[in-house]
Amino acid sequence: MVGSKDLEPSNAPFFPNVFFHNQFRAKPQPLPQTTNLSGRVVIITGGNTGLGFEASRQLLSFKLSHLILAVRSLSKGEAAASQLRAQHKGANIEVWQLDMSSYDSIRAFTRRVQEQLSRLDIVILNAGVRKHAFETVRSTGHEEAIQINYLSTAFLTILLLPILKSKSPAGVPGHLMIAGAALALAAKFPNQDADPLLPSFDNPKTFDPIDRYNTSKLLMHMFLWKLVDYVSADDVVVNVADPGFVKGTDLTREAKGGAKVGAVIFGAIAGRNKKDGASTYLDAVVNKGKESHGCFLMGWQIHP
Repeated sequence: MVGSKDLEPSNAPFFPNVFFHNQFRAKPQPLPQTTNLSGRVVIITGGNTGLGFEASRQLLSFKLSHLILAVRSLSKGEAAASQLRAQHKGANIEVWQLDMSSYDSIRAFTRRVQEQLSRLDIVILNAGVRKHAFETVRSTGHEEAIQINYLSTAFLTILLLPILKSKSPAGVPGHLMIAGAALALAAKFPNQDADPLLPSFDNPKTFDPIDRYNTSKLLMHMFLWKLVDYVSADDVVVNVADPGFVKGTDLTREAKGGAKVGAVIFGAIAGRNKKDGASTYLDAVVNKGKESHGCFLMGWQIHP
């Protein structure tokens, strides 16, 4: 199989070449209408809004039996779950608390998964942030985008892998997808030579609101590159999928003034709709199989 590691690195400029192709030339690959997810159990982090909510809605439309929305705010999660339950009365839709800024919350969540679920087929790690100002997480001292998009997501992945391996049906690997971003390809990573590396992200002088998001997603590529040396596709298929630049999500909720107006205008001109954006998630965990293990998926295709 030819994976992301096997492909020659892309030397095309991100803007406009890669961005234009990804946003306007890539062909959506929705699940076949005959897809039947009955009996399967899926966890989606950040499933109460944006792409997470849309992916939840789409999965349920294919007769998904059991969906767990892993969210920081239980009240917002329950509000989202109520909408989904009204549309899909036969599905078991639960809301479980998960605060991605807290290691204790991540541990408690994975213990609950281990103890309360007899089956687990798919995990979609959608939760993430895009910070416009430097802030640290009080409990860890790490800059928030690096904490949530990289450190906590990697930690949660590592804890969930043995659970997916043991709770997926015999002979069928579980699937774990991490939400990525094509912008990882444009990361400048200015502190890449710092030693030690991780503490350098906690220095406000290294913070750039645009590149920090890009670099946090690049670090996840690096994590995946090494992870597949230890995890077999026969046990769990792990990939990173880029939903594209999608309009109408909460990712830019912290933007203010001209930046917020600019994001809205740019989204209206170039943004992908949420239906197509979320379909990249379903493609990664249902359409794609072992051939996508350790791969970066962009435009519904394996990308270097």
